[in-house]
Amino acid sequence: MTRHPSTVADWNDDRRKARLHATRLGHQWQKFGRTRRFLAAVALGTVPLLLAGGQYWVHDVQPERERLALTQPQIHEVYDAQSPADHDTAVVDLVGLGNKDATDTARTLSSYDRIGRVWAVQYDNGGIDTKVISELIATRAADEGIDNIVLSGHSMGGVVALEVAQHIYQDTDANLIGVVLDCTPVDLHAVRAGSRDSGEDMLRWIGWLPGARESRTMRLLVETAARQSRFLDTKSDWYPHVDVDEFRDVIDEVLTEKVLSEDVASNGLIESQFKTIVASGAIDNLKSLAAETDDKPRPGIVFVRPRAGWKDPVVDVDYTQKILVEQSGGTDGALLVAKLDGTGHANPNQQPVAYNEAIVGRILPFLQPILDEVSVTSDAAGGRR
Repeated sequence: MTRHPSTVADWNDDRRKARLHATRLGHQWQKFGRTRRFLAAVALGTVPLLLAGGQYWVHDVQPERERLALTQPQIHEVYDAQSPADHDTAVVDLVGLGNKDATDTARTLSSYDRIGRVWAVQYDNGGIDTKVISELIATRAADEGIDNIVLSGHSMGGVVALEVAQHIYQDTDANLIGVVLDCTPVDLHAVRAGSRDSGEDMLRWIGWLPGARESRTMRLLVETAARQSRFLDTKSDWYPHVDVDEFRDVIDEVLTEKVLSEDVASNGLIESQFKTIVASGAIDNLKSLAAETDDKPRPGIVFVRPRAGWKDPVVDVDYTQKILVEQSGGTDGALLVAKLDGTGHANPNQQPVAYNEAIVGRILPFLQPILDEVSVTSDAAGGRR
């Protein structure tokens, strides 16, 4: 079939290019035209990204930031003392990394009521300030007639407990009876390499991504990236290989436990918790607790750990025990190491029987002489006990 000459002319490629050149963006620009057109194209291309970023900030980051600004640490009373004679003693429980409220854990450790009243600390979901927590506990104790305090910290919560303990021991009138450390890392070296790397990866992601401390959208990325070792295989092939089933499990876990749940620690709190471990002054706290202060009895230090160190995949409990023996043990020391069978890393909710048996059979008998000493001193001074 023969084409009409005008049709061929209409589809002339040279004419098409000339027309595009004459109508392109900034065709009238003569000076620095190419540079100006490139910059204009880049600016236009960023408009959708700016619009999306604005929606992300307005509808995701800012509301969460405003909500977190209103949170504050709290103390919940979980149990009254089993005996009225112990009503002036409080056991204060603090949870570890990734958690904000110790109430469930304190409820599991029901045998603590044989020592005194049982309280649980709920962290400020915006971050951790141990000075604020210390003052909160000291004020509550003074208001409710609590003379004696036992602090119980699980994993990272033990680092917080030691800082709080030093404040109570040195700066308040309350008697610090003891500090129970459940699989606590005394410094960053006590955290096993895999867990330490995951924490450092999370800090980097939080630092790189704007709004990641507050955004639930970004939290999905941050939490998933922190678990990449579970689904990303970088060793078996020359290119990274993704385990699809494991990746699906990670996404489901993050959505269920970290993103869609209303009662979950924020990224900002987790960041603050990990930094508490990084900047831990636990060894200095232990030294302070080993020195006599204002005629107060020295508090007992209890280290709860699995019998076999390798069963704790997060903390090198053998390393922590060595440090505790150096700082709080010895012939005149006040250290009890309670090795439990069948436990892992700071898991009283999974192994309540083992933990409660340790409280009744090991921890209470260890702390009782300190309580008795306080009672005798109080009686001699005309106190209630």
